[in-house]
Amino acid sequence: MNTYDSLNRPLRDLRISVTDRCNFRCTYCMPKEIYNNEYNFLKRDEILTFEEIYRISKIFVSLGIHKIRITGGEPLLRKNLYKLIDQLNTINDIDIALTTNGVLLKQQAQQLFDSGLRRITISLDAVDDNLFKLLSDSSYSHEDVLRGIEKSLEVGFKVKINMVVKRGINDQHALEMIEFFRNSNVIIRFIEFMDVGSTNHWNENSVMQSQELLKMIENNYKVNKLEKNYFGEVANRYELQDKSLEFGFISSVTEPFCSDCTRIRLSSDGKLYTCLFSLSGFDIKEKIRSKNDDKQIINFINSIWTNRNDRYSELRNQSILSSNKNKIEMPYIGG
Repeated sequence: MNTYDSLNRPLRDLRISVTDRCNFRCTYCMPKEIYNNEYNFLKRDEILTFEEIYRISKIFVSLGIHKIRITGGEPLLRKNLYKLIDQLNTINDIDIALTTNGVLLKQQAQQLFDSGLRRITISLDAVDDNLFKLLSDSSYSHEDVLRGIEKSLEVGFKVKINMVVKRGINDQHALEMIEFFRNSNVIIRFIEFMDVGSTNHWNENSVMQSQELLKMIENNYKVNKLEKNYFGEVANRYELQDKSLEFGFISSVTEPFCSDCTRIRLSSDGKLYTCLFSLSGFDIKEKIRSKNDDKQIINFINSIWTNRNDRYSELRNQSILSSNKNKIEMPYIGG
């Protein structure tokens, strides 16, 4: 079944946050001054069980979902996550991926691979340790992440690296990232700093525009542009001319991709969000726990998606959007 929203965008991708907890305090996501002092993390019974996630996922696949991505918070903090991967892999014709900060991968990569996971995206904002610790605001070293990347490649994962680029902070380290990962069989995605939530101190002057970054790269390397892999792919893809590295840009601020957006998000507390920048969600957990049958859940999801008209990034500069302080925070719904 194909399900379309009011702007004729198909429902294709489901992103599932399995926890709101994280072992980093990245300044653009979970700044320590907020999340160490006054933030109340979800209680166990507020978070969806694996069985509930499996049921919801299976229903979504019947509505046209092709891809599922597991996110957090930090998803590897969710106990026995491999068991969820095992369950999801029993659903036919879906592609499952995981986004993680990577520091627990050395211990869990083999188990995740054995459960059927094949694609991992790892967040890494610098390969300079002092800068890494500044950005992650944690006691971990970038070497902990590199060990996770090495282990993931060793067991057979396809690995992408996400680098959130902030002007004046780590923008000049993008070239260092490219040189470090040449010939390593990973893909790098440079991500513009986005105004997700209201606690990450976003301002437009902190955004390193992708086109500026591309020019900086082209001044140092010969580059080829690549075609997109599929409808709805958010990254603009490039490669070094010697084919030693693929890289790309996710440019939500300067080059919005709302018109191709096929994503719906399931938060760790069981709400559906039709946009990363949503102000409110739809409580599917209540529907599941109230013993609604699958047909009722399908009708609930259909009513949400068919009425969807989100295009926040295209409208970002309108004052009613930019001044709103009630956007859902990143730890609830991942990236």
